[in-house]
Amino acid sequence: MTDSIREIAFDTETTGLNWDQDDRIIELGAVELVNHIPTGNTFQTHINPGRSVAEATIRITGITDNDLIDKPRFEAPEIVDAFLEFVGDSTLVAHNASFDRGFLNMELQRCDRDPIPEDRWVDTVALARKRYPGAPASLDALCKRYDISLESRTYHGALLDSLLL
Repeated sequence: MTDSIREIAFDTETTGLNWDQDDRIIELGAVELVNHIPTGNTFQTHINPGRSVAEATIRITGITDNDLIDKPRFEAPEIVDAFLEFVGDSTLVAHNASFDRGFLNMELQRCDRDPIPEDRWVDTVALARKRYPGAPASLDALCKRYDISLESRTYHGALLDSLLL
């Protein structure tokens, strides 16, 4: 009998694009995969970033400051502990993983938690560029290539994008 492979398809939505400046995570979404098949177990939460969401982010995600005002901060146990428990020691699969890894590890560092090392991440952008050199590698382009419906995607959302991934 072969061992099962558990992975987590993962995405973030953020206040802006710069984890190494003052931007923060506003939404986490994750989907459990066993042997590359979704199990139905998911994790999704909105987070109060303690700062304003950029206008460009609002246009992309539909998430506003008012949506986040009453949400917990990342360091709240119901966010950080619950997320780390959901992920466990699994590999994280993300589209443009360096972006999500930078944000997640910055948030973990801010609450004195260990970062998730680079060797636990799989980047689907890198995989797509290797498999289809010169072709568009966005999540939308890959969904179209593999005939995955984007009908429900009016905005980018961390859980929806994890499910698409």
